[in-house]
Amino acid sequence: MSTPTETTGPEAEATPVAAAGPSKKIEGRSPGRIAWDRLKRDKVALAGGIVVILLILVALFAPVLTALFGHPVDEPHPDQINPDLGLPNHPFGGMSSDFLLGVDPTFGRDVFSRIIYGARISLGVAFSAAIVSVVIGVVMGIAAGYFGGWVDSVISRVMDVLLAFPQLLFSIALVSVMPNSLLGLDGSLLRMGILVLVIGFFGWPYIGRIVRGQALSLRHREFVDAARSLGAGRAHILFRELLPNLVAPILVYATLIIPTNILSEAALSFLGAGVKPPTPSWGQMLSAATKIYQADPTYMVVPGVAIFVTVLAFNLFGDGLRDALDPKGT
Repeated sequence: MSTPTETTGPEAEATPVAAAGPSKKIEGRSPGRIAWDRLKRDKVALAGGIVVILLILVALFAPVLTALFGHPVDEPHPDQINPDLGLPNHPFGGMSSDFLLGVDPTFGRDVFSRIIYGARISLGVAFSAAIVSVVIGVVMGIAAGYFGGWVDSVISRVMDVLLAFPQLLFSIALVSVMPNSLLGLDGSLLRMGILVLVIGFFGWPYIGRIVRGQALSLRHREFVDAARSLGAGRAHILFRELLPNLVAPILVYATLIIPTNILSEAALSFLGAGVKPPTPSWGQMLSAATKIYQADPTYMVVPGVAIFVTVLAFNLFGDGLRDALDPKGT
């Protein structure tokens, strides 16, 4: 009877390794995945992002929400106003089950509907002006940083002039001399177009300076020299080599410039340079509330809270996005 032979040497040592099976493959993470993992750990930034998404959805579906929970935005309800006092019949600005956020003291219009439609104006102007600022700022900033010399000097001096220019005074003066209709636009649409152009044009130097500084540090990098040695043109280097490496700061600053635009639109509307009544605007509602805030502060509190929550949410999300996209972050 034969007995099994005992295996010794290298063959015996290799047996447990073979039995263990293949090792788990190590997967690399893309920069986008790393940024998303960092952003998920920042609960405050996520909360701000959720609020931002909700605000955008509210603005997009304003007609649906008004039909479900409110009244037509310009429909007056004089029965809700005390004719002797000129104030809503119900306390807290006329809040009731039928008017969730009360009524305005002038015509008795539903504040809930006006706040929702006001979000459309504020977010629409803020996003559109941010696009204008980003496009102009990126083009000017990349050109100044890459070419340098007299091009950099001219663009930098233009930035300095625009940063020192009184934006509010210019906007008020421009609105006062504009015709009632221009290029097929009239009324509130014309006012919105003016706000977008003014806020966007005077906002591009901020992002232009950031892009210029980044372009200055990237124009002598190896990948730029390699593209130049291969015969790439200036347009290719600017928009195919430099621009992809500037996406992170551009995205972060675009997120942070939107709340600034919201405040600018509210300030201009408060001063009478915004959209025309009866089109609702948060700044316009604040301006109307200054006449009665001592007797009924609710009409001032509601649009004020809307502006505060919106600006805070964008700032929190923008700060979290900046930390998540920081390559030196942990």
